[in-house]
Amino acid sequence: MDKQTVPAGVERMASPWLGTLHRDFPFYHEPYNQPPAANLDRMLKAGIGKLTANVSPMSIWMAYVDWLVHVQCSPSKQQELLTEAARKIWRWNEYELEVAQDDPHAEQTSVVPLPQDKRFADPAWRRWPFNVISQGFLLTQQWWHRATTDVSGVSLHHEEVVNFMVRQILDMYSPSNFLLTNPVVLHETLQTGGRNLVAGMQNAMKDLEHTINDTHPQDRSSFKVGKNLAVTPGKVVFRNRLIELIRYQPTTETVHETPILFVPAWIMKYYILDLSPKNSLVKYLLDQGYTVFMISWKNPLASDRDMSLEDYRKLGVMDALEAVLEQTGASHINAVGYCLGGTLLSIAAAAMARHHDRRLASMTLFASQVDFKEPGELSLFIDESQITLLEAIMWDQGYLDTKQMAGAFQLLRSNDLIWSRRLNQYLLGRSEPENDLMAWNVDATRMPFRMHSEYLRKLFLDNELAEGGYCVDDQPVALTDIRAPIFLVGTLTDHVAPWRSTFKIHLLADTEVTFLLTTGGHNAGVVSPPGQPRRSYQVATSQHHDPYVDPDIWQARTPRQEGSWWPEWERWLRKHSGKHIAPPPFGKTLYDAPGKYVLQP
Repeated sequence: MDKQTVPAGVERMASPWLGTLHRDFPFYHEPYNQPPAANLDRMLKAGIGKLTANVSPMSIWMAYVDWLVHVQCSPSKQQELLTEAARKIWRWNEYELEVAQDDPHAEQTSVVPLPQDKRFADPAWRRWPFNVISQGFLLTQQWWHRATTDVSGVSLHHEEVVNFMVRQILDMYSPSNFLLTNPVVLHETLQTGGRNLVAGMQNAMKDLEHTINDTHPQDRSSFKVGKNLAVTPGKVVFRNRLIELIRYQPTTETVHETPILFVPAWIMKYYILDLSPKNSLVKYLLDQGYTVFMISWKNPLASDRDMSLEDYRKLGVMDALEAVLEQTGASHINAVGYCLGGTLLSIAAAAMARHHDRRLASMTLFASQVDFKEPGELSLFIDESQITLLEAIMWDQGYLDTKQMAGAFQLLRSNDLIWSRRLNQYLLGRSEPENDLMAWNVDATRMPFRMHSEYLRKLFLDNELAEGGYCVDDQPVALTDIRAPIFLVGTLTDHVAPWRSTFKIHLLADTEVTFLLTTGGHNAGVVSPPGQPRRSYQVATSQHHDPYVDPDIWQARTPRQEGSWWPEWERWLRKHSGKHIAPPPFGKTLYDAPGKYVLQP
């Protein structure tokens, strides 16, 4: 091959270089040494992805076969399941007789749903025959959990996949999903003379119309970027082919001398941190006397397919850092990363520390993982088969749209995001409530082919950052090199970055770590302004020489405090933000916030 056609950076790889390139980026620069038949493979897999909500059926099938074969080879497990089935049938019949005789003992011996399962919470479910129907469903659910777990010989990943898929099938056939077996829907139908079903049909037709017309969800929302979302005054002060950098207008006469730079995830629009004014973390910090900068990522197109994770580090974090220091004249910044932005910030911080670059006064991570060995149920959709399918889809179109992964994310919380919505809108005929967070949540973005492939393989699949294999400028980076103090926020019910996974920062950082665990999920837990009800948090600081405490012991020992965690973080941030000064003057500005990249459909 003509050496001039070799992509930049490949020459450094061990010979034969094409084999190494294929291992690291199996679909990147596909013309190089790729047989024509490989395109057929990718086209087929891309087509399969369009029919399966981009979930690999091959991965699910392999898991099912692994489970089925090992169950067939485990007579003791079969005997256990037969005995358990007989016991549950007996228990259900016994419960049915007790209910028929109005025996109060029946309520005491009934199966209680899991705390997060609200499907049968209404008192109507405790009346006959609905109590018997719901008990039968819960007993069946328990049996299938026993059937799909603790099968000798089944790999842990396959066991989790089978258990998860069985739960999805059972959730689909839950009695709460059907008119004749849901007492709440039946009561509403009788009370309204069926008007709820008519309204539900209208809701269903509207959703179908929007799906057929591919209407952007925000086009039919009362929340608009620049109107009542992302309205904190500011200017775009820097722009390159990947980011716009927004600097916000100060709201106080003096500010802390150390500015704040936010690095949000590129899988989301930045204004999760600048929603409506009452829910804006940006506005909250401005009112506390901080100079705030925000990265706004470009929404990539097919022409950006070759952008790499290293491009995101350089054009994103490092270019923004340089621009912030130039704008303010400061010598240090407080950097804040959210979700994937926190992972990228950690990589950048480790690379800076390797070169003794001490321009980070502190580093804060919101719901961010640096160790991906135990990423929660999201790992169900991350294996070689699934990544190969996603790479084929991205190869076909140049990017991955988060709408294409919506199916996987909805399955993780199917009761809340699929069946509860179907119940409320289609059976009860209720309109979907609107709020700023929900409006943001449907404002999807895209991810370039090469970058997302690298992210999935290097971080999720191979866990290179935690295990010392992730390279920047041809050299591995280590989080243990970071000396800036770290503040990490985990959220209690996070299904994207489980808090026990984020807690692993204690094992990987050789610096002061303050860990805060707050109520809520991946997004609602972070958007937690003061004054909201039912909010609480736990927080503790460990020095680099302190002995390690595992997350469960930490949670049991650490006192719980009521209220929002924002003031707690601001008190910590204040210690690393220097003296008060007059707000630095704005230098060159390009246009008003929220800028242009955030408005890209």
